[in-house]
Amino acid sequence: MPTVAGPPEPGGSRELSAPRLRSGTPERAGLDPAELRRLVREVQRLTTGDDPWAAGAVVVAGRGPVLALEHAAGWAVRYAAYDPVADRGVELPPGKRVPMTVDTPFDLASLTKLFTAVAAVQQIERGTLGIDALVGAYLPEFHGAARHGTTVRQLLTHTSGLRPELPLYDCADHAERLALLRAEAPDGEPGTYRYSDLNLLLLQYVLERVTGRPLDVLVRDGITRPLGMTATRFGPCPGAAATEDQRRPWAKADRGMLRGVVHDENAWALGGVAGHAGLFSTGRDLAVFCRAILAGGAYGPARILGPDFVELLLTPPGLGFALDEPYFMGELAGRGAAGHTGFTGTSLVLDPATDTYLVLLANTVHPRRRPADSRPRAAAGTRVARAVRAAGPVRGV
Repeated sequence: MPTVAGPPEPGGSRELSAPRLRSGTPERAGLDPAELRRLVREVQRLTTGDDPWAAGAVVVAGRGPVLALEHAAGWAVRYAAYDPVADRGVELPPGKRVPMTVDTPFDLASLTKLFTAVAAVQQIERGTLGIDALVGAYLPEFHGAARHGTTVRQLLTHTSGLRPELPLYDCADHAERLALLRAEAPDGEPGTYRYSDLNLLLLQYVLERVTGRPLDVLVRDGITRPLGMTATRFGPCPGAAATEDQRRPWAKADRGMLRGVVHDENAWALGGVAGHAGLFSTGRDLAVFCRAILAGGAYGPARILGPDFVELLLTPPGLGFALDEPYFMGELAGRGAAGHTGFTGTSLVLDPATDTYLVLLANTVHPRRRPADSRPRAAAGTRVARAVRAAGPVRGV
């Protein structure tokens, strides 16, 4: 494991710094403007028509410290409800719809996992958490994981063997939810990849035990505050893009049309702060997060991770981050690109090979969830990859 001498608190000032993000032209960023114009037109089309891919979307892209593209399309709130008989959304009158803007916050869903992973690696850097330590060493009362020798690395790489989720939303109270989590044991082969929200939920409890601080405070003090990500926080988040008219049988709870409160039913059952879901953010804030990772953990005078630990985060198979996944990265995949998707329609990709990032935020579950379709995400990744290739070397950043 990489080591550094005497790391300060995560989020503190460090000896390294990196330029802050600034808006600029595609040419200054080293991106082909024609490809970015095509990307804008494609995102616009995704939000139009009677049955769009998403009610609204925000796309952000850049290279190096230059933010070359910010574009909003469609509606943050388009529907009042979902009509299961007609199988379509009940549209609001035009005057009551809320247009999407580049400053609209989104429910990030599983992009939250990236922040939990960074918070964990910060503790690994400090020496308060061992990457190959047993979960049971920190949480002996979580006897399901403790008995099976589940490790912190397995939680971060989705190789614990835990099933994808538990019905915490059906529990009577927090004590029952906690009892379920403590008893849950892997039922798959440890060491084999199996994506599970439970991995990051257990990691949340580990982090809270070793630090004595709740996850929302760890994320705020260690990541969002030092990076100046003022629009990123756990909910509630008034003004966010609407998500789902959440009702059974298509959902797991009956909550009605959701806006500004977490969509994920388990995160909701846990009070809105969870290791796997619950954060809200904007496209520009996530671009800052991408820049910090691409710059080896530094952003302006702050550093959230040391370069060795960013390397650890992005070393295959990736800690929290998915690596080189063409299904949502398109042609950005292939040389160490990292990122994640979220169930509500969110995604981000950062490509260290070209110092490029892409954030595509959409409310695809408004007015109701549908089978996942990441083809538009992949197409956007391909557009940015081609914008890099067509532009050639970066000039004047």
